[in-house]
Amino acid sequence: MALIDIIPAIDIIEGKCVRLSQGDYNQKKVYNENPLEVAQMFEDHGIKRLHLVDLDGAKAGSIVNYKVLETIATKTDLVIDFGGGLKSNEDLRIAFESGAQMITGGSIAVKNPEVFTGWIEKYGAEKIILGADVKDEKIAVGGWIETSDLDLLPFVKGYKDKGITKVICTDISKDGMLQGPSVELYKKMLQEFPDLYLVASGGLSSMEDIDRLVEANVPAVITGKAIYEGKIDLKQLEKYA
Repeated sequence: MALIDIIPAIDIIEGKCVRLSQGDYNQKKVYNENPLEVAQMFEDHGIKRLHLVDLDGAKAGSIVNYKVLETIATKTDLVIDFGGGLKSNEDLRIAFESGAQMITGGSIAVKNPEVFTGWIEKYGAEKIILGADVKDEKIAVGGWIETSDLDLLPFVKGYKDKGITKVICTDISKDGMLQGPSVELYKKMLQEFPDLYLVASGGLSSMEDIDRLVEANVPAVITGKAIYEGKIDLKQLEKYA
């Protein structure tokens, strides 16, 4: 059993692998024109999972970069969870047909809970991940452009009661800033929901950060910028494979 599941992120704009800082589309940096190369590099280092985010889709409010998903799904064995702008049953059908094993729903879970609950009922908790993006423990939506007045813990509890078992929690204030993850926030969540498959996201900057999350018993972590900026070496991650 891995100490912690390492899930690298590939964020896609116009078919390219990019990273934003704090979700700001104006602070975009292109890391690779070819996301498949990046995914294959992860796989070569024993990585099993991938978090693929369609940033164009998040902005457009419907799936856009499904061809990138299809390419990575057919040319690697990575278990892919896909998110970004999934709003309709049709979006979901396309995502799963294009090779996603799981999808992450964030804004939809806030703005259209009936649809999101329907997805949980139809596809099951193994395939549907709740995306809980937070700023000061309030849920944020719409590619983080707006915050809601929903508090994190009651929001998660509401969906746990509906069957959700996996939650990706991104602290927006940390995302892409390489200043360390919100360990205290994750501890608080796990205290409340000990059996939750909680995926920490945002701020990871070093192997020490991963050790802190392991100590806090966080089951999984997403890392993006730390790998792309060379703060974390993929070779170092092999021990978690």
